[in-house]
Formats: sequence, C-alpha cells, structure tokens
Amino acid sequence: MFVDSHAHLEMEQFDADREQVLERARSEGLESIVAIGSGTGPGSLDCGIRLAELARARLASDDGSVRPWPRVYATIGIHPHEAKLAVETDYLEMEKLARSQHVIAWGEIGLDYFYDHSPREVQQEVFVRQMELARAARLPIVIHCRPSEGSQNAWDDCLRLARAHWAPSGLGGVLHCFSGSLEHARTALDMGFMISFAGNITFPKAQSIREAARAVPLDRVFIETDSPFLAPMPHRGKRNEPAFVKEVARQIGELHGLSREDAGGQTASNFRRFFSLPENSAAI
Repeated sequence: MFVDSHAHLEMEQFDADREQVLERARSEGLESIVAIGSGTGPGSLDCGIRLAELARARLASDDGSVRPWPRVYATIGIHPHEAKLAVETDYLEMEKLARSQHVIAWGEIGLDYFYDHSPREVQQEVFVRQMELARAARLPIVIHCRPSEGSQNAWDDCLRLARAHWAPSGLGGVLHCFSGSLEHARTALDMGFMISFAGNITFPKAQSIREAARAVPLDRVFIETDSPFLAPMPHRGKRNEPAFVKEVARQIGELHGLSREDAGGQTASNFRRFFSLPENSAAI
C-alpha cells in the first residue's frame, strides 16, 4: 500500500473528475492521502477537512452504490503565498478547525522567496504565528520552503525560525517537496522532521535531490505528489494525481535498493508511525 502525504485535491484542476481521480488512487493501491488545507488562502481553509469528510462517508458506505476512496486526512494552514491576506479572524478560524478529527497537521506553512507573492517579512511573521498556534494545538507542521533563484536565503531563514520557534516543542513535522541540500535535511532531521520527496526527484536534472534522498535514513522518508503539480516521469508535463506517487516510490526504492512496493510500504509505515495512526489507516 502507498500513502500520498501531500496533495491539493481541492484545486480547480480536479473539478471535472475529482471522484474518478480518487477512485483511481484507491485502485492503484493508495491507502491514504493527505489533503492540504491551505486552499486559495483565507476563506477556503476548511477545504481539506471537507474532502476528508466525503472520503469517510464513502468508506462507510456498504451498499455498493459508491466506490470507496482512500482514507483522506487533512491539514489546515495559510500558505506563504497568501500570508499578506491573513487577518486575526483567520487565526481564530484555524484554531477551531484544528480540533477536527480529520486534521493531523498544520500546513503548509513556511517561506517562498521564489515567487514573493507576499512580502518576506510578512511571510516570516505569519510562519511564526502559525507555529505558535500549531504548538498550542499539539499538531506537527508541514513546511514549504522555496528559495529565490541561485540563493539559499529561504532555507537559512526557514530553518532559523523553525529552530527558534518550533524545535523546542518536540512535535516535529514534514519538510514537503524537499529540494534543499543534504545539510538542510540533516538540520531538519535533528529537529524531528520527516523529509518528503515529490515527483521532481525523478527529473533528469534532479541529481542533488536524489543524493539527499539516498542519504536520508529510509525510516525518516515520506513520499508525495503535490498534485496537481510536479508530475513525475514518465508523466511530466501532465496534471499530477495521487496514483502517480508510485513513481516516487519507485525512485526512492532504486536509491535504497528496494522494490517500488517495498519502498511504498516502508514510507506508508513511516507515515502511520509519525502521525500515530492505526496499522490499517484506511479503516474508518
């Protein structure tokens, strides 16, 4: 069984066939998917929870009228792109949403200096504020970190802030769609983070990501799609979807001398262990 630890299933790219995408994920062996709840920013922060509720209802159906989906877990959080939109009522809303039985993490949060859709100082303020709220809610965090072209400045700031405001919590988290250096990975591992690899690990020019993935202990690895983005080879250029996480598992397996299925099983086990989920996490 496989787990897609990061997907944006609420996005408009799935509006025409979301149900079929999730049915296909189930038929391809996915036991669970994490629906990231950052949405389009304030006003859509419950999007992951709504998908998780729909998935639970389908799993509970026993009349054969619907095909089940994988178990869907949710996160909540304001993405750095929308940091400039955050107001006090959004933080209050997230405090309430964090109590949902479907929410297992706070994210994705962090810094994006590549697009700079929000001023960097605002991104940092919103990142720190959300770490404080996640700590109070006793939820691990999912970090997005993307530096500007040719610079590691976002990584330096992100890890500095996490060390100061998050590491003491002992709650750990996930570095999603990891594309940093091995040094960055080691720093995050020391703070209790899992390292999650996405479809870009399969790209021909992504040797540095593959080198980091080979060095990260296999029991600290997650796999993800970041759907609908970053479709792995051989699907590159197409819309990504959770079923394609098997290609990420294949690449992780090759780096660690495992089959695709064994790599998928190991990373699924890592997911269940980190989030303290039952062995059969697809169960209701």
